[in-house]
Amino acid sequence: MPDFGNVQIPVGPQHPALKEPESFLITLRGEKITAASVRMGYNHRGVEKGAEGRTYTQDIYLVERICGICSHSHGTAFIQAVEEIAGLDVPRRAKYIRMLVGELERVHSHLLWLGVAGHEIGFDTLLMYSWRDREVVMDLLAAVSGNRVHYSMNTVGGVRRDVDSALAETILKGVDRLEEQTKYYIQVCSEETTVIKRLSGVGVVTHEDALRLLVVGPTARASGVARDIRKDDPYLAYDELDFKIVTSDHCDVYGRTLVRLGELMESYSMIRQIVKNMPDGPITVKAPRKIPAGEALSRYEAPRGEDVHYVKANGTEKPERVKVRAPTLANLQAVSHMLRDNNLADMPIVIAAIDPCFSCTDRAVEIDRADSGPRDRMDWGRLRAHGIDFYRSRGVDFTELNRSLTRRMKKL
Repeated sequence: MPDFGNVQIPVGPQHPALKEPESFLITLRGEKITAASVRMGYNHRGVEKGAEGRTYTQDIYLVERICGICSHSHGTAFIQAVEEIAGLDVPRRAKYIRMLVGELERVHSHLLWLGVAGHEIGFDTLLMYSWRDREVVMDLLAAVSGNRVHYSMNTVGGVRRDVDSALAETILKGVDRLEEQTKYYIQVCSEETTVIKRLSGVGVVTHEDALRLLVVGPTARASGVARDIRKDDPYLAYDELDFKIVTSDHCDVYGRTLVRLGELMESYSMIRQIVKNMPDGPITVKAPRKIPAGEALSRYEAPRGEDVHYVKANGTEKPERVKVRAPTLANLQAVSHMLRDNNLADMPIVIAAIDPCFSCTDRAVEIDRADSGPRDRMDWGRLRAHGIDFYRSRGVDFTELNRSLTRRMKKL
């Protein structure tokens, strides 16, 4: 059989196996992946820069839009930094309510991931079942916050909605139902031969490589790395809850599946503890409109892993700097390592196994031209003009479309 050597194929930024625009350059030898590189920059939205031009209250809602699946994670990570700078003592009841929404969000995220993983390996029955049960937790989140997605529970100094006894009872009943279904999923993933064989040995990251590549969240814990911000650096009132860090020594996609299923069971236990031990008292304290000068770094264990928010205040009602390190950015560098020596058909589930959110991850691309002279920064006007010129040089001109839209808006 002739040897045709290595072949490079692009995957993305638009591809059936990817739910968001991201580009991978895959090098193949036959069906085996010998190398892979990740190319970012298709989804940058300028959230960090946008936060600097808005007030702290407005930013609470803006940072939630970093990700729809873990919006409460980003919102809480941000607001914790602001409250630390302001020296606010958040009421314990507000902390418990934040934890309640956070663990419900974790359940939502892991059930969503389980369905996506099933879909990527052709197990669409698992997708239908897990997403059916996902409706239960989304209804609970809507009952608590008023929204199924982007819950907007946080405010500077606490939360904006309380949990009464009737709602608490509804939450406990929903958790009981979800726990029974999760036990079934654990049984399926532990006994179904096709699932075990399809996921075992795929996307391997050893314990040593997980430490070297600095992976976080379920991706790290599935390689035997017992790290969880809720335990290692407790925030809110997690030091008052009894729970364990779920780990696995499988070091592959199968291990990441078992870890998330185990974390679902731990979240159910924590939700029951939160509801039954909810302290009395206020849900917010008065906060200043202008935050005094200072800076703070906030860490939060999002469903995908450690989420980091840095906030710098300058004494005004708007932050001087906001920096976000989403968990996908930490895990993405390990994807190239995970893909190596796997078959091309394994690529979708290997990428999906880190539960990526590329809109959380993408950052601006810096353009360095040899003839540009001293390096400078583009303002919004120049950046927009550069984008128009970039696509026009490639035969894409939106001028007439913009004129048509403008005429329509004037008529409205």
